[in-house]
Amino acid sequence: MEKLSDLLTNEVHTAAIAGHVRPDGDCIGTNTALYLYIKKNYPLIDVKLYLEEPKAALLFLKGCDKMISETPADESVDLFISCDASEKERIAVAGNLLPLAKKSVCIDHHISNTGFADVNIIVPEASSSAEVLYGLLEDEKIDKDCAEALYTGIIHDTGVFQYKNTSPYTMTVAAALMKKGIDFCSIIDNSFNIRTHRENQILGRTLLESVLMLDGRVIVGTVTHRDMAFYDVTQKDLDGIVAQLRLTKGVEVAVFIYECEPQVYKVSLRSNSDIDVSEIAAAFEGGGHIRAAGCTMYGTDHDVINNLMGVIQEKVSKEHD
Repeated sequence: MEKLSDLLTNEVHTAAIAGHVRPDGDCIGTNTALYLYIKKNYPLIDVKLYLEEPKAALLFLKGCDKMISETPADESVDLFISCDASEKERIAVAGNLLPLAKKSVCIDHHISNTGFADVNIIVPEASSSAEVLYGLLEDEKIDKDCAEALYTGIIHDTGVFQYKNTSPYTMTVAAALMKKGIDFCSIIDNSFNIRTHRENQILGRTLLESVLMLDGRVIVGTVTHRDMAFYDVTQKDLDGIVAQLRLTKGVEVAVFIYECEPQVYKVSLRSNSDIDVSEIAAAFEGGGHIRAAGCTMYGTDHDVINNLMGVIQEKVSKEHD
């Protein structure tokens, strides 16, 4: 398949678009971009956008006001498209529609994605799912609103073109989107850089109490339920903490864990070296990319850190052999 138009045939009358749980900038950007593209260029298709509500900083994107955040009743749609979900179990809200669809499509860039749809477009070397989606769309049919959403997805998964997943093609795509007249400076500031005071407080507290391990090659930051209650923050307010930890001099792997339920921790991993953190996450039934991955772990924060360090130490040791 070269273009999305190969799938959006006259036989498609209903379509559902869905992203992963706890959607980040790439997930929101890619899914809303696809929704806007179909709405504009294929007006005869009844398309619905199913996403969990993101953090407020992303709600400026057109299409977010059309998001459906409640699980729909079981029904068959002609086309189900999942964007940025690495496995079917991670599809939020509308995962129940996947097995009922006449045809399903997976658009993704996670290296751990083995393909769960009828049509799988998975490009692990791509910077983001937004970049993958751009390659499937016809440039002349991308309007400013759609371009803003795609650009948002790309900057969030590349750290505004700072991460090693940024390629020359990524920059070519970004340039093409800028030509659509988007306010790229505002998009970067409002969706990526600007934080609320509470977000800054929890970031500062995590950095202050972070710990260097394995001779300074690994940094670990932790946020418990008690911490979140004290600063009156939610999981959405924790975006960007692991990226900031990663910037610590001498660190090869950054680890950020936060307690989402009593003794249930979400783990975010970032790599500054050739260490494949998706393999570390996979050891705990997680996944992701070579330099950015995550998983869910159980126990106390000390249990989680100790279990992680056993695997990370093995990877770091191999890297330096």
